[in-house]
Amino acid sequence: MNLSQSPELLDRLAAAYALGTLRGGARRRFETLAREHAGVRAAALVWQSRWSGLTELQAEQAPPPEVWLRIHNLVQAEKEREAMRAARQGAVPARAEGDGHHSGPGGWLRSVRLWRGAAALGALATVAAVVVGLQMHQRLQQDSGAQIAQLRQQLAATPQVRYVAVLADAKAAPSMLVTFDAQKNALVLQRVGGFQEGSDHSLQLWALPPGSGPRSLGVLGPQALLTLATPESAVKNVPTLAISLEPQGGVPGDKGPTGPVLFTGALIERML
Repeated sequence: MNLSQSPELLDRLAAAYALGTLRGGARRRFETLAREHAGVRAAALVWQSRWSGLTELQAEQAPPPEVWLRIHNLVQAEKEREAMRAARQGAVPARAEGDGHHSGPGGWLRSVRLWRGAAALGALATVAAVVVGLQMHQRLQQDSGAQIAQLRQQLAATPQVRYVAVLADAKAAPSMLVTFDAQKNALVLQRVGGFQEGSDHSLQLWALPPGSGPRSLGVLGPQALLTLATPESAVKNVPTLAISLEPQGGVPGDKGPTGPVLFTGALIERML
């Protein structure tokens, strides 16, 4: 299966894989494709970063007291049902000790009281459930506005990744994850390998457009995560990115790489 030709399907599979809902044989097949195709690995890494970011933004919330009250009521009701079941089972031998045909007045009265008590407990449980439901509904109505506003803020802060690439070395080992945030017009580069240039050298990122020479997109610092301000026009219709090792500070962008090209990878456009 060539998922690179179905970006929407790749995006859904990568999201399910990162979230953990892709299981069984489908998850194993996705992992096999990820080992063989850099674009699949890139999509999975993007969604893993996205889910982890949302987790960090979400504040911890304690359940309201009504939830604990409902749990307590359910536990107590279960205990009372068990007690009534045991009482009914104990009443059967007591009736059998009579004349074998009719229960005595005392046993009949106990049975009536037992069922009246059960009916009363059931009514109380129903009333408690209704009260708790109304309180929860009112609480949700009050909090809905704040929750919607918070979700909107989180979505606004979530990167709108339009392009993604995994740059690998000659042995196909991933070394750099590159994404383009269309909302901020920025390239985000994350080191995923163990390579570290010396203090007298710099890594430089290049776009390799078809029909023309390499074009510099910026010089990288030693940080594990780096952002480069880049207009979308600089990466649109660019099929490949590359990183070369250059003297400290990089080289002029119009002359192309002067040092060895260490990492390359296909730039894939995602469907937002």
